[in-house]
Amino acid sequence: QVPLVDSGGGPVQAGDSLRLSCTASGRFFTDSIMAWFRQAPGNERDFVAAIDPSGDNTNYAASVSDRFTISRDNAKSTVYLQMKSLKPEDTAVYYCAGTTLRGWTKISGQYAYWGQGTQVTVSP
Repeated sequence: QVPLVDSGGGPVQAGDSLRLSCTASGRFFTDSIMAWFRQAPGNERDFVAAIDPSGDNTNYAASVSDRFTISRDNAKSTVYLQMKSLKPEDTAVYYCAGTTLRGWTKISGQYAYWGQGTQVTVSP
């Protein structure tokens, strides 16, 4: 069973908004820091945002901190990434991820659970 299922990506134009969703199967979700990463062609998988198990605390990459919002609904085992004012440089495959490690981490290797990815393409 796939632990995380990402959805919500698609083609948009610069300046548009988009909301990604990621639904978990398994009991790890409520104990996990959940995060979004993204990977553009030829690039490494980069940290975008994270949220703690309670949903009270968040952490963002500097490049998105004023445009993206991460949130979670523990009753639905779902984490969201609301993206606004999208730019062509936001084009990438977006992955949600989860870790039961404590403390903020932006290192993809420290996340045990991964979604399959959803493509976001922003045209000028």
